[in-house]
Amino acid sequence: MSSPNKNVYQTLLGSPPSSPDDQLEPNTTVLWSSGLCDCCADPKLCCLTCWCPCITFGRIAEGVDHGKTSCVASAGIHALLTYMTGFGWMYSYIYRSKMRKQYTGDSSHFKDCLAHFCCESCALCQEYRELQFRGSTEGDEQQKYGVEAVPVTPGGMIR
Repeated sequence: MSSPNKNVYQTLLGSPPSSPDDQLEPNTTVLWSSGLCDCCADPKLCCLTCWCPCITFGRIAEGVDHGKTSCVASAGIHALLTYMTGFGWMYSYIYRSKMRKQYTGDSSHFKDCLAHFCCESCALCQEYRELQFRGSTEGDEQQKYGVEAVPVTPGGMIR
């Protein structure tokens, strides 16, 4: 079932929101800009999450905690919990609840737990799409990790 904001999300997915006017306000009562089963709206994210959910979760944790939590550390904990015990979904559902509380002030632990227990990949995709929609994952990877791009001239020489 698609959400009413699907076209808005798909428009903004290609390019992250460029101005604060394109983003939802933090206290908006509607949390999800896309449906739980709209995984194919972003095929790359869908494939990544299907094969390596810990990477998507690490990105979500870093976005929800505004960079205070390391993507690598969160992904590692999630991977250990998932592949050693099978309970990685319990760790990721906590971040879904955090996200819900952060954006709406609502806490619906049962719905969040159910989403991650029944279909963790869909829930992770939805959460990451929401962070992209709200601009919480913005930022050039080069700037984020302190790597500077080297300009290349048309002839192929590096300056």
